[in-house]
Amino acid sequence: MKIFKRISLFLVCTLLLSLLLLFLLKPYLIRVLRYRTPDAATYKIFPQEIVHKSSSVFHFIRPAKQRNDLDTLHVLDGNNQSIPLKTYLKNGQVNAFLVIRNDSVLYERYDKGYSDSTLTTIFSGAKSMISILIGQALGEGKIKSLNDKVMVYIPELKANPAFAEITLKNLLDMKSGLDFQDALGGALKAFFSDEAKYYYTHDMQAELMKVKLVNQPGTVWKYKSIDPILLGWVLKKATGKSVAQYFQSHVWQHIGAAYDASWGLDQVNGLTNTASRFQVTAIDLAKIGRLYLNKGKYNGLQVVPENWVNQSVNIGVEKPASAKGWQQSAHHYLWWIPQEGEKGDYAAEGMLGQRLYIDPKTNTIVVQFADHGAGNYPYRKISRYLSGLPFSYPKS
Repeated sequence: MKIFKRISLFLVCTLLLSLLLLFLLKPYLIRVLRYRTPDAATYKIFPQEIVHKSSSVFHFIRPAKQRNDLDTLHVLDGNNQSIPLKTYLKNGQVNAFLVIRNDSVLYERYDKGYSDSTLTTIFSGAKSMISILIGQALGEGKIKSLNDKVMVYIPELKANPAFAEITLKNLLDMKSGLDFQDALGGALKAFFSDEAKYYYTHDMQAELMKVKLVNQPGTVWKYKSIDPILLGWVLKKATGKSVAQYFQSHVWQHIGAAYDASWGLDQVNGLTNTASRFQVTAIDLAKIGRLYLNKGKYNGLQVVPENWVNQSVNIGVEKPASAKGWQQSAHHYLWWIPQEGEKGDYAAEGMLGQRLYIDPKTNTIVVQFADHGAGNYPYRKISRYLSGLPFSYPKS
């Protein structure tokens, strides 16, 4: 019996030592274990760089009476069940839901103490924000061309041959070819995933220096955090400003933002997580939507180059590399652009149901913050209903 006890003790000690070594080599795994799937407040464990509000605030119109009829408008949820919007919001644990048309807030619902001024993280909605900034840097000549190699702006990457042929357009298209393991496939895979690593690491630069190339750049689309993080690094190098500083001077100060926003860093003075850590209020996120509805203009000022807005939210003759949901949304320049039915609307989307939906046809903006999200894509039906236009979901 003693021999079995010794073997058991040896195995336990070996396991404990292995875990200790694992956490010493990969300290971010401690945060993965502690926080697991991040929520709307997890960003607070990392340093933040503040984006200061505008000195001149824009206010949407708030009619005396809201459109309560939207409560009973039937939409499809993630199970393709037709339910009233009010139930959809409840089932999706939606914390903030704003519908704005022609600069008027027609409908708004809040839960769990949220209001239109509650700061929250929009996860992958941050990717669309870095897309905006890349367009501005191009417009002012800080970035010369999307065909430039990434190493032109980040010479540190020359130490890793994986980056030799990657262009800025490859990053915008999410076709860098860099290895990236998503969190799908069970708890163990999620724990060791690159998705968790790049969210929780305190040193994104060190992780990027180790990444491998698995596909020829420009050939294979894969949704991942690495590409937009690299674009944030490019922006910092090209402009000489941090992402937050550039965002403040080139966007936030020019669209009437009423509240401070923030960008999360991996460490103090480190890299900005432009893949998933932008924090914003619902009412100010709607102003990004308004900026794009107006082709990049605010009060007559061309904030974002109009050609960049058009280029970003229209795929043109390009063959879509992705197709999500009944609306067949394609990922293009870090925006989601539906390809099914009458085209023209588009969205910035983040996990757990964060949404900025923009429909130029009806001049409608929808902002949604959620803890889970009820799935599907009800926004087009809402925008067409408010405009008195016909709409029907495609037959499955």
